[in-house]
Amino acid sequence: MVTERIETRRRARVAVTAAFTAHGLVAAAWVARIPQIKEHLGLSEGAMGVALLGAPVGVVAAVRFAGRAVARWGSRATTVAAGVASALSLIPLGLAWNLSALVVALLLMGGSLGLMDVAMNAQGVAVERGYGRPLMSGLHGAYSIGTLLAALAGAGAAHAGVPVPLHLPAAAVLLCAFVVVGCRGLLDGSADAPPEPDEGRALPARASRWPLTMLGVIGLCSFVGEGAMADWSAVYLREDLGAGPGGAGLGYAGCAVAMTAGRLFGDRVVARCGPVPVLRAGSLVAALGLGCGLAAGHPAAAVAGFTLFGLGAAVVAPVTFSAAGNLPGVPAAAGISRVTAIGYAGLLGGPPVIGFVAEGVGLAWALAVPVALVGLIVLLAPAAATAEG
Repeated sequence: MVTERIETRRRARVAVTAAFTAHGLVAAAWVARIPQIKEHLGLSEGAMGVALLGAPVGVVAAVRFAGRAVARWGSRATTVAAGVASALSLIPLGLAWNLSALVVALLLMGGSLGLMDVAMNAQGVAVERGYGRPLMSGLHGAYSIGTLLAALAGAGAAHAGVPVPLHLPAAAVLLCAFVVVGCRGLLDGSADAPPEPDEGRALPARASRWPLTMLGVIGLCSFVGEGAMADWSAVYLREDLGAGPGGAGLGYAGCAVAMTAGRLFGDRVVARCGPVPVLRAGSLVAALGLGCGLAAGHPAAAVAGFTLFGLGAAVVAPVTFSAAGNLPGVPAAAGISRVTAIGYAGLLGGPPVIGFVAEGVGLAWALAVPVALVGLIVLLAPAAATAEG
């Protein structure tokens, strides 16, 4: 019996790691082909910007009801179904014939990825609970690896001249198979039950809203910066600091690689130091690193700042999702759904806000907004202690 439980736990960990990897693979499968899609459809920069809003809008819309979906069908079924749907969304994305078709395809992709996000994080919390030690950071690291692999594969396909209508549907078929096979070991519906609260620690439904809101704000503070790194780091390096075309891309590359590395090693640090000190230390590294990099006004310093931001912010999402999923008396998916709904608003709204601020005071000062927000996490970090005994 003990051996069987250990094997079930091991298979579940492998399966949920596959789910996180698949999520990253699907999310980034098309990114390297954006220039070809834009050119093929004859879209202006403004029209492409409108289309690119489709995915994050779909994500934010889906996570609002993801908790109810998991409550009805279970995190295992929801993860697999949403994973298959997200992979299949690559087909209309690759075959889009005009702007409207592209927007609809991206809405479908964003919605299914948002649903999968909540469900697989609920599975991750259950697996972590079974092991009795932090695992969420490593799972989010698997997602980051998936995005990097998909970006490299997409770049390779583009370099080889593979047509987008062939590349993305082929990727959809392969990723569907990966989700179905890789996620077979996910835990059943019993894993979705909320943790039993210790005596005196049970929270009424209304009382649980405050810590979940604080955890969501922590996520928002981090996601605004992540969105800024993706959308504005290259522009800042190129237009404000005069970096070359190749050097301009190093800012986000440094951030992404550092974030992946930080997540792969983050579980050990959280297990040793606890979530609250790790959140505080990480947010200080992110704020000071990015702030000093911007103040130096040199491309190399800015790249170093973006890299330190990625390293410091690496554990924010895993720690907040784990805390939300372990709130006593609250189903994991319900807690994570509320946190992601707040947090992902920063990913959606942060980059445009930074653009508006930059219009008035310049991009360097606008990028100080993420510095202030991750610094705020130092004060909000105690909200992550909700799952601690």
